[in-house]
Amino acid sequence: MSLEDLKKIACDAIDKAAGELNTLSQEIWKNPELNFEEHRAHKVLTEYLTKAGFNVEPKYKLDTAFRATHWSDGEGPHVAVLCEYDALPEIGHACGINLLAIHGSDGEGPNVAVLCEYDALPEIGHACGHNLIAEVGIAAGIGIKAAMEASGKHIGKLTVLGTPAEEGGGGKLDLLDEGVFKDVDIALMCHPAPLTLTSLPFIARHNIQANFHGKASHAAGFPWEGKNALDAAVMAYQSISCMRQQFKPTWRVHGIITKGGVKPNIIPDETELLYYLRAPTDNEVAEIKAKTIDIFESAAKMTGCTVDITYPGKPYSNLITNDTLATTFEKNAKSIGVEFEADPEKATAGGSTDMGNVSYVVPSIHPVFYIGTNAPIHSKEFTVAAGDAKAQPYTLDQGKALAMTALDVFLTPGVLEQARKDFQKDTA
Repeated sequence: MSLEDLKKIACDAIDKAAGELNTLSQEIWKNPELNFEEHRAHKVLTEYLTKAGFNVEPKYKLDTAFRATHWSDGEGPHVAVLCEYDALPEIGHACGINLLAIHGSDGEGPNVAVLCEYDALPEIGHACGHNLIAEVGIAAGIGIKAAMEASGKHIGKLTVLGTPAEEGGGGKLDLLDEGVFKDVDIALMCHPAPLTLTSLPFIARHNIQANFHGKASHAAGFPWEGKNALDAAVMAYQSISCMRQQFKPTWRVHGIITKGGVKPNIIPDETELLYYLRAPTDNEVAEIKAKTIDIFESAAKMTGCTVDITYPGKPYSNLITNDTLATTFEKNAKSIGVEFEADPEKATAGGSTDMGNVSYVVPSIHPVFYIGTNAPIHSKEFTVAAGDAKAQPYTLDQGKALAMTALDVFLTPGVLEQARKDFQKDTA
């Protein structure tokens, strides 16, 4: 059976499962869960994968993780398909529980992992469309599995990996620490967006928090007895805003005052600032961090306060897109009619993702895809679009393109070897 025949089998399997895949996506979209709380999504996805013929282990490495396997007895590349499905507070799936499903041939071949996300955002739910990321990952897994079974030979291993808590929780970093990617040869996933691109510049992100400590006093009766921690916070906030004039165009710094005082007539003795620092590389983030620390310390000194500086959350590295895998993916996507954004000006720096950390460990791609709206991610409008039926054809096409790309890794001579060479060059 030819490679093209197997690709058609993969696509046909996805089309056959389209209704079930939409049901999965809708179940996740209607019930957004925040990072590390994706219990309902875990149940829905594990039950579906069990029904589809994967052997499922619940709570794999993480409480909201599971591993579903169908192993090969031989060696070879391991391709991973990643899923995310955590949501955002109040807007749901504006932009993952951990799922690991492995289907392997009985012989040698690559180990390909397809990643899913499914966590949501506070207040706006699935405004990042992680319900669709999960659907793409499951669809790709179904398609790859069907082609592997039809091939009649040993071509490799498949892992469908659901990753919890991409929205700030860094679930993939936990999985990296647990060694989940040690035997993975390739990692694949797709993310919804207002446009379709094989690669978007996802940049590094580190968090920094300043807690200013002053002295409370009555603001009218004895203001001279106080040390105003809010003045320190405001001074720091304004100084960082002024510092942006000297920033490189690709640097991003944004923050909020998370604690500003109790009442207007009490001089605040405790305030708090939280910032995200972003840049194309971890080294550039370190430059911004050093400047930010200087500002925090100076603001404290000028107001007679003290400051504690901490680094909450897990640092996200920039995403390294593997050129060979990206080219292969684009070719496959175009073969089924997917149209890509032609204007390079629109491929501006995006947000940050823990997939960036994965891309430093295993050759990876993270294409983004249009879902029928020009609304930006992390908006209420994008939440609506992520649950709209118009998103389904675009989503299924991404699952097909990932499945066909995995089959190229399995069966097209030189693809895996060149992807590894790209990876070695990019991470040197």
